[in-house]
Amino acid sequence: MAKFGVGAAAMGVVLGLIGLGGAQAQSPAKVETRAIAGLKAPAELIVDHWGIPHIFAASARDAFFLQGYNAARDRLWQIDLWRKRGLGRLSASFGPAYVEEDRAARLLLYRGDMDAEWAAYAPGAKDEAEAFVAGINAYVDEVRAGRRPLPVEFRLTHSAPERWEARDVVRIRSNALVGNLTSEVLRARLVCQGGVAADSYRVKLEPAHALTVPEGLDPCAIPADVLKTYTLGVEPVAFSPKTLTVAALDLGALDAATTAEGSNNWTVAPSRTATGRPLVANDPHRALGGPSLRYVVQIAAPGLDLIGAGEPALPGVSFGHTPSAAFGLTIFPIDQEDLYVYDLNPADPDAYRYRDGWERMRVIRETIEVKGEPAREVELRFTRHGPVIDEDLAHHHAFAIRSVWQEPGTSAYMQATWLNHARDWTDFMAAHDHWGGPPLNLVWGDVSGVIGWAGSGKTPRRPNWDGLLPVPGDGRYEWAGFLTGAELPSLKNPAKGWFATANAYNLPAGYPAETRKVGFEWADRSRIDRIDAVLGADRKVSVADSEALQTDVDNEISRRLTALIAPLTSSDPRLARALAALKAWNHRETTDSVATTIYEVWTSRHLGQEVVQASTPAGAWPLIGQGGLDAILTHLEHPGPELGRDPVAARDRLLLSSLSASLDDIASRLGPDMASWTWGRLHQARFVPAIAALAGPDLAARLSQGPTPEPGGPNTPRAAGYDRETFEVTHGASVRMVMDVGAWDRAVVVNSPGESADPSDPHFADLFPLWAKGAYTPLLYSRAAVEAAADVKMELTPEP
Repeated sequence: MAKFGVGAAAMGVVLGLIGLGGAQAQSPAKVETRAIAGLKAPAELIVDHWGIPHIFAASARDAFFLQGYNAARDRLWQIDLWRKRGLGRLSASFGPAYVEEDRAARLLLYRGDMDAEWAAYAPGAKDEAEAFVAGINAYVDEVRAGRRPLPVEFRLTHSAPERWEARDVVRIRSNALVGNLTSEVLRARLVCQGGVAADSYRVKLEPAHALTVPEGLDPCAIPADVLKTYTLGVEPVAFSPKTLTVAALDLGALDAATTAEGSNNWTVAPSRTATGRPLVANDPHRALGGPSLRYVVQIAAPGLDLIGAGEPALPGVSFGHTPSAAFGLTIFPIDQEDLYVYDLNPADPDAYRYRDGWERMRVIRETIEVKGEPAREVELRFTRHGPVIDEDLAHHHAFAIRSVWQEPGTSAYMQATWLNHARDWTDFMAAHDHWGGPPLNLVWGDVSGVIGWAGSGKTPRRPNWDGLLPVPGDGRYEWAGFLTGAELPSLKNPAKGWFATANAYNLPAGYPAETRKVGFEWADRSRIDRIDAVLGADRKVSVADSEALQTDVDNEISRRLTALIAPLTSSDPRLARALAALKAWNHRETTDSVATTIYEVWTSRHLGQEVVQASTPAGAWPLIGQGGLDAILTHLEHPGPELGRDPVAARDRLLLSSLSASLDDIASRLGPDMASWTWGRLHQARFVPAIAALAGPDLAARLSQGPTPEPGGPNTPRAAGYDRETFEVTHGASVRMVMDVGAWDRAVVVNSPGESADPSDPHFADLFPLWAKGAYTPLLYSRAAVEAAADVKMELTPEP
């Protein structure tokens, strides 16, 4: 670490940052003392000026214990709900409306050997998890004893927090079920209604790949609501009004929500940075809301000094740095799951055809505790491939999921236990080799100057199919183990001096994609092309440059559409004015941009729909909806005979008619004056937690943040995906982080809306304004810098 150590000048810069976010001069830290049952030795918990906790303990065990204790202190309702939701225990706290959700969640639990599960993670992972949940339980006990306040959400639901076991942390899989299950089902329904070609309007396969229907599959045998149970098992918990009906299950919306989650990261070599040190940046994009899905924390003890962001219900961090190296993540879309279709024995619906005979399902009976009512007995069925999520007894069919999350070592983000102690490239590759899920682009930069990337995750070998459609479960389509880490792509010290990822196709040239079948469904290249262009042009990348790039609102893919309209004109004055605005647009999605509003409403609500309806059978229309923008633009760039005898002329008419419909749409929302159609009027961030539905107006307002105008869109580096009906921002950067490797006190971060989930805490929503305007706070690491920026110092001792 000495090679890139922090000097006095750097410390001065760090301390000069105190006061960011509109605060006045730093006041003396408030000092508290606490005696905590289960703590082994005295420790200190410092909460800095931005709400970030820094834990300094006498042992690694106490550090993870205090991480759990502190997670409960700041996020008790959130982590308790996560556990109850994942284990299928909502009904015990909230009543009978949640029984079906509990049954669904239990289908998705890990049910394998627990010794094998713990052995799959880094050495010491079980001890860390046990210490972590012991810390949570210590805080829960204090709340139950009345020594700490009960968070308001428990009072609103007339419920109480529960105690944890270490196995709870890893058995829950529903927080990161990954793959292409919803896409498989939607594709099968599409093939049934519109043929194989219709799917090319929904998603562009990469590399170019011919879609074929697996032998023995009848795509029309897939029910429209086949994922109703799966959806109940993974959707966020709602409170009021509560409905469990799934008759109107919207596969397209479910698929869109799945694909909306992405991220950016990059790592830059010393030769390309302003400081001569590596630089690592990361901004994972997830569903936005309050409290944040991620929590920033430092945990330090002899032999351990880790800081970064992670899931608040898990020990350690998912991305951040050790004393020796920084690491980051984005989704690397490996196809990790399949839907199996079974023929049932008409005389015995618990038996399904397998090879030359009938194989019986495994039936597990469980009791679901229900608040205020008698417990419910439920049956959970499993085939050799996995949980049965639907049965069509009228047609003698059943449907089950095979997924990597049924395998040991695939609890979401728990393989970060390898990174949390990583020192060098060998340690990084060990994390890559063991990584289970979710599948990730891992990036690395260490104090020796090494940088690199690895596409990581448990990857099924599919010998005779591509994973893009469901398959018969009769034995013809079986996984043949998993790819090894060496068979997945990685790159150490790239020659160009940097490596960036943004969920787009990035398998190296010459990689055997058709035989290894890692995956064929990727994000479009809009974000990664912009990131690569900026990094490629900047030979001295700084932390500030990376901050600017994470909040960059340039929309690369929009250039493809404006190129198509470049020769078009219209005698309609309003349409001509819109064409002129789009042609003059600089492609930056700022809140004051009228062209952005026209473009986003056009591409999200009208363009794709008109292209689909002109090009595919009517039965496919509701399944494709607006289609995938990259796929739609590809068809428009290469118009074919499906548009008629003169495809180019037909294409141009579609462009103008769909643009005209967009203008009508905007006028109905913002009025007739086109000059007033600024993006910020329509596109706004507003975080309202589900529990606000149970609160009175005043409390609901305190629990919520916004609205505030938000720049960017789904295809800008500053990702800001939105609801296509309201344009309210739904997805974006949960955390932004930039790390100057070795000069750790120069790192910056922003979470949102705040670190705390307590509306009475000053750090409940203090970061929301910073996040909204693209600002950052320091991510302090050295003890001296943390002490200087302390808001609260908690002196912690073991309870006698």
